[in-house]
Amino acid sequence: MIRHVVLLTWSEDATDKQKAALAAELAELPGRIPEIRSYKFGPDAGINPGNHHFGIVADFDNEADYLVYRDHPAHRELILGFITPILESRAAVQFTF
Repeated sequence: MIRHVVLLTWSEDATDKQKAALAAELAELPGRIPEIRSYKFGPDAGINPGNHHFGIVADFDNEADYLVYRDHPAHRELILGFITPILESRAAVQFTF
């Protein structure tokens, strides 16, 4: 299994409406990309200062399935249309488990 973890920090001008629109779009991805086995996401719980603002965790059966997701048009459109406009910084990692 491959786990893909993404941490996002929003720009200062990111609005609640933009963040909600992103969450709605993220919720649709598992139905559009069948290679996704598990998909969880949400805003930081605010427990520790200095954290990123939002996290996404996606699981895949194998590397090939992750690559389908990474390059899928629905995923690319979501990034360009909903993440990039409000993004300050991004961190990501993929690991096997």
